[in-house]
Amino acid sequence: MSGASPAACSPCAFERRYRQSPDPWNFAGSGYERRRYRAVMQALPHAGYARAFEPGCSVGELTARLAAVCGHVVATDVAPSAVARARHRCAALPNVQIHCADLAAGLPPGFFDLIVLSEIGYYFSAPLLASVARSMACALAPGGDFVAAHWLGESADHVLHGDTVHDQLSAVLPLRWRAGERHDGFRVDCWRRA
Repeated sequence: MSGASPAACSPCAFERRYRQSPDPWNFAGSGYERRRYRAVMQALPHAGYARAFEPGCSVGELTARLAAVCGHVVATDVAPSAVARARHRCAALPNVQIHCADLAAGLPPGFFDLIVLSEIGYYFSAPLLASVARSMACALAPGGDFVAAHWLGESADHVLHGDTVHDQLSAVLPLRWRAGERHDGFRVDCWRRA
């Protein structure tokens, strides 16, 4: 699959989408998204985590679910309008912090025992995805879990296909692959830091 132009995947492009529609991918109402959230939560190897990181949190739907099993969740998104929606969605959850930040520019400080990369890997070029993945692996505490979930369809704004994202993660992550499942329309894989 030939990818989208960098401009189509820029922070400004995402902000435009959220200004045109408060939930451009219908994360809050879609049956597909609810199935994906369930699959991600079921893929978590532990019943609870101390500190989680969710880049590309969008409107905070998965963030709120992670907050139920994590002592603290740090979530980020590149679009200020998405961050505002996510903060509103998670306002009653004192264990959630949501920031406007670009994953490609760096990670929040500290270590995490869970990182969830969901629905954003295909917006990176292959070299940038490799760099970001290695940075996230370094931010995992020993014994920490890395979970990735991506749609397997075609989209004009994706640089990479979902399968390519997961294949590349398998190739570059210095982590042990634990499990993976293909669902109707998406894929979930889990790795662990030794």
